[in-house]
Amino acid sequence: VLKHAENFDSHVLHVYLLVAPDLFDAPSVFPLIPTHGEVVVRALRLKRLAHEWGSLIGGRTTHPITVLPGGFSSLPSERDLKAMRDRLVGAVPDLEATVETILSVADKLPAFDRPTEYMAVAEDEQYGLFSGRVETVLADGDRAVYDANDYLDITNEYVVPQSTAKHTKNRLRSYAAGALARFNVNYDQLHPEAKKVAETLGLAPVCTNPYMNSVAQVVECVHAVYESVRLIDELLEEGLKDEGLVQPTRYGSGVSAVEAPRGILYHDYSYDEGGLCTRANCIIPTNQNHGNIQVDFEELVPQLLEAGAPEDDIALKLSMLVRAYDPCISCSTHHLDVEFVR
Repeated sequence: VLKHAENFDSHVLHVYLLVAPDLFDAPSVFPLIPTHGEVVVRALRLKRLAHEWGSLIGGRTTHPITVLPGGFSSLPSERDLKAMRDRLVGAVPDLEATVETILSVADKLPAFDRPTEYMAVAEDEQYGLFSGRVETVLADGDRAVYDANDYLDITNEYVVPQSTAKHTKNRLRSYAAGALARFNVNYDQLHPEAKKVAETLGLAPVCTNPYMNSVAQVVECVHAVYESVRLIDELLEEGLKDEGLVQPTRYGSGVSAVEAPRGILYHDYSYDEGGLCTRANCIIPTNQNHGNIQVDFEELVPQLLEAGAPEDDIALKLSMLVRAYDPCISCSTHHLDVEFVR
């Protein structure tokens, strides 16, 4: 439930506050207040729901404090869980309105297809979030399965001359992580209501348009709400009981892969017998997407030039492409200067 809250919170921020201005021909969300006030109010309403949803389970939204190695330091009450369940059900009309809003500006999403490899956590029983099993799928449906312990052989980080950030690759020159990658890998595990929304929005696996990552985030928001309602129902039926913390092993090494909102995240830690971390390695989704964005640019720019697109349109489509990957907030804002060299 906490993981769904995290995804929902991040996706609402990205879709409404960072992507929507592009689709409404606005430089930021603020000019939308007088022109599309109901959209902005809906965004804030959903954002508040996400904050309180995550805080109920995690103690606070950013950097949760109740989730500890070995369990939870405190549990929500059944009363609060029931109230949150009702609020999630009550958010469905806002999600339906979100879908209608996306449909109204769907023509603003560029039609750009570039097949690549899509990497995500995968699970048999539910939409992949934190099992540690990794799967990739290509545009033709060809799949490969990996163990997170082999993450160095999956990510294959390498240095490029034009950036201080490393690039990654696996079966192809680059791969994509994020909501669209999860959708392509885990479509069968989506909640039926989320599948309906995907069909309405014209999203089907394997989708190879990177701009559709934002649409996949909307689909995941629907999935998060319906799945959390189901999980809360299970918790209430079984009854909450405080089982205390399981004391974890204090030393050794461990590796796993989880899905951050922006894509697959690899964690690798080693602890000594005193419980101190002696080594850590994290490969984050924004970093994994750098190479794929680069290859996207190399294919998209010639297409735009050949079509005779004006410079302003080229700059917009390139910045929209970066934003579509939902990189770290500083990379997602509307402060990009594009220099054209003739």
